[in-house]
Amino acid sequence: MSVTGPLTGVRILEFDGLGPVTLAGMMLADMGADVLRLARPTSGAFEDVGGAILHRGRSAVAVDLKSPADLAGVRELVARADALIEGYRPGVMERLGLGPEACQRANAALVYGRITGWGQTGPLARSAGHDINYLGLTGALAAMGPPDRPPAPPLNLVADYGGGAMLLINGVLAGLIQAARTGRGRVVDAAMVDGVAAMSSLFHALLAKGLWRPERGANLLDGGAPFYRCYACSDGRFVAVGALEPQFFAALIEGLDLGDAGLVQYDPAGWPAMHALFEAKFAARPRDAWAARFAATDACVTPVLTFAEASAHPHAAQRDAYGPDGAPRPAPRFDGPAAAPAPASALSLADALAAWTSGA
Repeated sequence: MSVTGPLTGVRILEFDGLGPVTLAGMMLADMGADVLRLARPTSGAFEDVGGAILHRGRSAVAVDLKSPADLAGVRELVARADALIEGYRPGVMERLGLGPEACQRANAALVYGRITGWGQTGPLARSAGHDINYLGLTGALAAMGPPDRPPAPPLNLVADYGGGAMLLINGVLAGLIQAARTGRGRVVDAAMVDGVAAMSSLFHALLAKGLWRPERGANLLDGGAPFYRCYACSDGRFVAVGALEPQFFAALIEGLDLGDAGLVQYDPAGWPAMHALFEAKFAARPRDAWAARFAATDACVTPVLTFAEASAHPHAAQRDAYGPDGAPRPAPRFDGPAAAPAPASALSLADALAAWTSGA
């Protein structure tokens, strides 16, 4: 039985970069798209941080965008593509003659996905930045981390990948649907600051209702609630506690043998004492002992695993969530048997043009 993804037959040009463009290219290829990665010749096709994991499932072509011959070949690929994704600073693609207007003149149905930290317009549009900077400007970073220390960046998962790559993919898929209906493509301006702001809607709603305080560690979902935070165990490892609902809180209290403590869950005045009580309890046993204690309950207590431990966890193993090399499998999943991601490969520009011209 042949296995095809939902984007099989869709051709996407990925202008090589770091961060969100690379992840978006990987995930689109995981869904079956024929993604062609245009790599800088000086960096090599597979030698940057993306490696075999982030570059899986698609071919790479080394192109020099300052070479007239390579640029002409890229324009031919644009004419045959269904979508294009790029992450250069505003104006770079236009200076190359590969901006949205030029590309859509050659290919009216092209979906042109562009991602930046600050967006294509605004006073910061041409400024440098990284995930932490984009996150800082949205208000989200100020809400993260312990109250007595500087805000803690959540790796680069929130701005680069959550507000960036996921919103880029979302926009490109929406554009492909419209192009299929109308024959006209769209330009997608995926700005990480916009994406994080949109993802922060819940907290703006809580703030508007007076249910969110600006101080870190003082709210329900930022570690302020003793039943929604992490605790250190006797072995120096941690458990995550997420017992928000009353029935889950009751299971937590039972598992901690605190049924006679008279704890009132949603009384913030009692949270400091409750936190101290929970902290002392969890510190008395190692992490895996607590994981075993709560395994058959709905207390929402789970071990905090390292990346290496996560791939070996029984739940991940049963779902075949990681490959033999420890790399995460494609997500989301679709009905039917899953195809293993193809390894990254290299093509010449001439071979790539021939493949897209012949429909191979």
